[in-house]
Amino acid sequence: MSPHDETALFEELRPTLLGLAYRMLGSRADAEDAVQDTFLKWKQADKGDIDNPSAWLTSACTRRCIDLARSAHRSRVDYVGPWLPEPVHTPTEGGAEEALVLASSLTTAFLLMLERLTPKERAAYLLHEVFDVSYPETARTLAIEEAACRKLISRARASIDQAKVRHVTPVERQEQLLAAFKDAVVGGSTEQLAALLSDDIELRADGGGKVPTLLQVLHGKAEVLEYLEQKLRQYWDGYQWTVADLNGGRGLVLRKGGHTVATASFAYDEAGRTTDIYIIRNPDKLTGLDGVAALQEH
Repeated sequence: MSPHDETALFEELRPTLLGLAYRMLGSRADAEDAVQDTFLKWKQADKGDIDNPSAWLTSACTRRCIDLARSAHRSRVDYVGPWLPEPVHTPTEGGAEEALVLASSLTTAFLLMLERLTPKERAAYLLHEVFDVSYPETARTLAIEEAACRKLISRARASIDQAKVRHVTPVERQEQLLAAFKDAVVGGSTEQLAALLSDDIELRADGGGKVPTLLQVLHGKAEVLEYLEQKLRQYWDGYQWTVADLNGGRGLVLRKGGHTVATASFAYDEAGRTTDIYIIRNPDKLTGLDGVAALQEH
């Protein structure tokens, strides 16, 4: 295989590797680092010993992500305030089935659920359940027996199924929530929003200690609505609101002076009630969204 062919093969697989790495790590920058490390390892590998380049690259990327996930978990002990996954733009030009799979495996709620699993559980679940890698190949990737691999996946699947974070809320319901959310924050009218929230709604904001924001999680409808009406209304005064596809669902991108200063995304239960509000203010997590076109002005 010529160097040109080696690079071409890798570039063909790059989107899949990035998708796997982002889901493993919750950070686009870390995912890109993991994929670049995989590329360097690929360039140095003896291709004569590699029967299945795709499987080899998936394994190498997965193992690098497991190492990075363990390191990230240790570093987040000192994280200021709640940690949330980096928001990513997820255009949905593909078919309906592809869009549903994308949405259910990229939501903030799902990524946060993955964070509760061990790195190996996370990798095993993603490889088999999201990327359709066989049990034997997943076991080889993780360097464990197939029986142990099946137990890892079963345990992870049970946790995720119990959390009910892989359903997709109809777009119409999501857009109804966005309109009510804006009415509450900009207009001070919370009646419509209150009717769409679950009683145990939670609001988290991630500033990473770099910008002022909430350091604690807000719990319950009364506490969340009071914050939106009394505080967020002041903080977001003068921001440009746009709707964009973020992490497989409808979200909000807030800009000022042409730069993204915040995002808001939401989680829903199976009845369509809003269970979580996620606000990202950490500027390090917003740099990739400045060029994202809005679906519509909101």
